[in-house]
Amino acid sequence: MPETQVKPKVLVADDERVIADTLAIILNQSGFEATAVYSGEKAVETAKTLKPDMLISDVIMTDLNGIDAAIKIRALLPSCKILLFSGQAATADLLDRARVQGHEFEILAKPVHPQDLLARLRS
Repeated sequence: MPETQVKPKVLVADDERVIADTLAIILNQSGFEATAVYSGEKAVETAKTLKPDMLISDVIMTDLNGIDAAIKIRALLPSCKILLFSGQAATADLLDRARVQGHEFEILAKPVHPQDLLARLRS
């Protein structure tokens, strides 16, 4: 009986639907089981049931920013790998506030090349 390889589950959160959907497609075609959501609140809600191995999230979103969503998800799932990305200068202030509270996150600048993203996820 052949062994079935379990695909790592990735939750992708971005309020720009086209970006979230495109990243999920790329990840699904690259050996991951990716799910796209379009807000920080939805990321936290979905993480409770999906229990992803990884979260890829935009930082600046309209409801709950990606850093606050990541903090909540890390509290629920301490082993979840978290990768944030942003094209906004305001991200630095949010990251500094999170660091002061004891949270460290890896961050990529937008636009991110799919190969760079995949390399980070596989490391």
